[in-house]
Amino acid sequence: MVADAPSASTTLRRTTVVPVTSPTPTEMDRAAGDSGDPPAPLRTPRWWSRLDAFDLGFCVFYLFLAGWLTSGLWPDPAARVMALNPADQTLYEWFLAYDTRIATGDVTLITDRLNVPDGVNLLANTSVILLGVLLTPVTLAFGVPVTFALLVALNLAGTAIAWHVLFRRVLHAPPLAAGLGALFAGFAPGMVSQSVSHLHMTAQWLVPVMVWLVVRMYRGKVVTSALGLAATVVAQVFIGEEVLFLTACTLFLVTVFYAALRPREATEVAGRFLGGLAITAVVAGALLAYPLWVQFAGPQGVSGVLFAPGFFVADLASFTAFSPLSVGGGPEAADLTTGPSEYNAFFGWPMLLLFAGLTAWLWRDRAVLAVAWGGLAMGLLSLGPSLVLNREKLDITGPFTLLEGLPVVDAALPMRFALALIPVIAVVIVRGVQHGLTRPGLTPFVVTALVVAAILPLTPRPLDTGDRPPLPLFIADGHWRECVPKGGVMVPLPLPTPQDPWPMRWAAAANAEFGMPEGFFIGPYGADGNPAMGTYRRTLSVLATETLQTGQTPAIDDQKRTDVRLDLEYWGASCVVVADSTPNAPALRTTVETLLGVPGTRSADAVYWRT
Repeated sequence: MVADAPSASTTLRRTTVVPVTSPTPTEMDRAAGDSGDPPAPLRTPRWWSRLDAFDLGFCVFYLFLAGWLTSGLWPDPAARVMALNPADQTLYEWFLAYDTRIATGDVTLITDRLNVPDGVNLLANTSVILLGVLLTPVTLAFGVPVTFALLVALNLAGTAIAWHVLFRRVLHAPPLAAGLGALFAGFAPGMVSQSVSHLHMTAQWLVPVMVWLVVRMYRGKVVTSALGLAATVVAQVFIGEEVLFLTACTLFLVTVFYAALRPREATEVAGRFLGGLAITAVVAGALLAYPLWVQFAGPQGVSGVLFAPGFFVADLASFTAFSPLSVGGGPEAADLTTGPSEYNAFFGWPMLLLFAGLTAWLWRDRAVLAVAWGGLAMGLLSLGPSLVLNREKLDITGPFTLLEGLPVVDAALPMRFALALIPVIAVVIVRGVQHGLTRPGLTPFVVTALVVAAILPLTPRPLDTGDRPPLPLFIADGHWRECVPKGGVMVPLPLPTPQDPWPMRWAAAANAEFGMPEGFFIGPYGADGNPAMGTYRRTLSVLATETLQTGQTPAIDDQKRTDVRLDLEYWGASCVVVADSTPNAPALRTTVETLLGVPGTRSADAVYWRT
């Protein structure tokens, strides 16, 4: 929680001309120590009047940078795919396609278009409902690959723009300071890494709004801020709950540290501040009561731990390393994490030194200290239950063990706690540059140069993309309607799995107008009802996979024919489809003909069997 500087710097802020002489270091330090804020430069009465040409220039640059990073997906997103994580892209495209149904009136949190007949709990998955609903016109007009590509870029640029406005609005930072901080907040290695198909993690443009509302509540505008915060929290739940969780943890820690550093002030505002939080909790709780019940206790809801917390931890060595997706990084650093979507802690040693140096330099600024200590706590939690150094597990217990066993919290991925350090470092950058610009001599140039030098090695490279296999004409040209009525169930062989979800692209291209069995999702199919990826596989699915892998039709007897008929009845299948582009398609067609006892019907570049 960051507060405005009170009256100690009012005269400076209201000055309408630049002073001839700069304040002395002693005056600056005294002002910072008294208020918790460094003195702000010029301030005009209305905040939007400060968003001048320099701010617009930065915002255009954020958009340009985001477009450049995603340039591999353009000009034809339908023919391109994220090379480092195509499976997750398939999952998110399916969710975005299904979200169009919600926007057009099919409002439900349990979809029957995947994993039929059981369905999928949308809130138990990262279904980015609000993003899909907002971009429904784009999806319906241009197709879901275009929507996905736009969101990858807009999430990065939108997050940077939102932080830029916050830094100008709350910290009264000059454009240069706000721009450098927002550039890091929106395009840090962790953000770029999560952009490799994790839309729910990069859609952070509401986080600055939440921070602003908390600060506004602290300043005394309680009711409107509390109601606005409740609305923002509800919106974020339908974008990505993990970002909301990390934001809440960070704000809690920063608030506690700030209160400890300024106990008298904390005592004065505690009543109204806690009252505002209570209003937020009641309103948001009322609005989210049913959705959260559906998520945890409704059909296909999940509780418990999907991933062991000891696996997804931040390696100590990764904090000083450069991401392989940055110009300063190389492929050797990839071994320090679990995959290209999780370079969360790769800040590089220059940025860590800058963060430590600026924090020490601004030690009189209580807001900076509170933010820094809160970020440090989140960084320590990212280390997981046991510390790891260069992929070697150390015999040192990490602070995350304090959270183990807590509902919901223990299901979090520890390594993603490091993402909270991104806005924390950005705030310290803004404060440092802001403070440096008010100092005499070469200090403004030195501070700015150090910040730029720490950011440059983190400059992201364009995201790796590859060719996307074209859709079968059977799907692309709408021939699927010959065998599947709207709302019916298609059984594409092989069926989609978490490892090979590619047939889900067929349903995404049709905006989920038909359902399919199995698929890539989180459901209650683990031991004792714990969460698991995907579901149990039935006989037809197993036989199709065996045929695909061997290129031979497996041994089939009457029992297997009976089991397959029961599978199709259980799924409520309208038809079974084998596309010509499927590997070992001739053998797969023979397998289906042997199981069903009838030849298939050719349509375009596929063969189907009505059931």
